[in-house]
Amino acid sequence: MQISMLNVSKTIKRVPILENVSLNLESGTVYGLWGTNGSGKTMLLRLLAGLIRPTSGSISLDNQRLGKNMDFPPSMGLLIENPAFLPSLTGLENLKLLAEINARIKPRTIAQTLSSVGLDPRDPRKVKKYSLGMKQRLGLAAAFMESPDLILLDEPTNALDVDGCAMIAAQILQQRESGALVVVASHDRAFLQRVSDSIFCVENGHVRRNDYAT
Repeated sequence: MQISMLNVSKTIKRVPILENVSLNLESGTVYGLWGTNGSGKTMLLRLLAGLIRPTSGSISLDNQRLGKNMDFPPSMGLLIENPAFLPSLTGLENLKLLAEINARIKPRTIAQTLSSVGLDPRDPRKVKKYSLGMKQRLGLAAAFMESPDLILLDEPTNALDVDGCAMIAAQILQQRESGALVVVASHDRAFLQRVSDSIFCVENGHVRRNDYAT
């Protein structure tokens, strides 16, 4: 997969959020987006996911224009802000329900993915009893479980301890080795240095390359 962003700008209520962003992204690579809260990182992920449309400019996936030839990337794992799940179901039940949409994976794969992010697939607790860290891990499992071509993660280390961050880093690198294009937005420089092949700084709506990690 190749993604091309050409002169993309996004304005909301006359306020410029992103200005003239041009990026070329390729499969088998982890891209880090570093910036403070409000810098435009999440907006950039929303644009890549097809959740919003740019005010000007274009976004193309393999020469197919997003918003014209397709509404959303056809194979995508997404974690943006607080993951939402059915509170009356267990983590495993929630993921099984999500997996039914595409019917691409077996229950064993779902259970393995839960274990890989530090959750016990046999845990009988309902999601409403989960801690913030457990909900974050469940959201990450949902993004990873189908091994999608494109993975977009917004602040994936939120509410995670050191061990949790290590497990998520390992999963991101494993997805890259499987050929995924991964974009990770975070204010945590150390984590981005750990997982990224290339890092971009997002500041005041502008994006510039900042490969201090390599």
